[in-house]
Amino acid sequence: MTSEIIQSSDFLKKFASPQGAVGIIMGTGLHQLAKSIKIRDAIDYSKIPHFPTSTVESHKGQLLFGTIEGKEVVAMQGRFHFYEGYSMQQITLPVRVMKQLGVSTLLVSNAAGALNPTYQKGELMLIEDHIHLQSSNPLIGKNDSEMGPRFPDMSAPYDVFLRAAIKKIAAENSIRLQEGVYVSVDGPMLETRAEYRYLRTIGADAVGMSTTPEIIVARHMNMRCVGISVLTDVCDPDHLSPVTLEEIIAIAESADPILSKIVSRLIATL
Repeated sequence: MTSEIIQSSDFLKKFASPQGAVGIIMGTGLHQLAKSIKIRDAIDYSKIPHFPTSTVESHKGQLLFGTIEGKEVVAMQGRFHFYEGYSMQQITLPVRVMKQLGVSTLLVSNAAGALNPTYQKGELMLIEDHIHLQSSNPLIGKNDSEMGPRFPDMSAPYDVFLRAAIKKIAAENSIRLQEGVYVSVDGPMLETRAEYRYLRTIGADAVGMSTTPEIIVARHMNMRCVGISVLTDVCDPDHLSPVTLEEIIAIAESADPILSKIVSRLIATL
């Protein structure tokens, strides 16, 4: 995919800042942050060479160039998922492109189900670590050593200093912030009661269908990463009730202003 990455990057370089920028990936129902961006350019994914098209209703499908608190950002308003039928390489192509545009720090958000029984719906969880259970991996195949090593280290995928900064921001603003392990699965169906029990048993605090492929690729290229989940539903196998996409989006949107405040304050410190 090297030639596709180069062609996408070349197309977007006319919009990028020469000083580099912070990369942002906005997840399900998390669009309030876009209002915090002083947008210079908004490019539909369909206009960018080789970019997939977001097929999920709650993902708008634009790449935004602008500033937050005077700092340059490149923000994906909507992401791609394995369950949409894209390859792992297609899902993570935008992260590769961000790196080519000078992005060295990646902030990722998502909507996730709460597995930890002490968590509540609508809370935020700072991702401390992750478990990648999706059935493929974006690094499978021939490795391009110019992008990163064949066997990248994943002992600390989520930057300790960025996490500390977020915890400080949350404390200063009286924001309840959990910290835990995120597990990613293929989807698109939600999990069974037995699957929730299994995921909790192996050490996961929240479950979703995204994020880990992008983090794996970002770390492959030695980018600093941090991730936050909005806990949109409670996955208690002993008291499980049906949940709809509309309910998940509504909870994500209700937590969006708080998440946006944290991200904006974090970017201001970078």
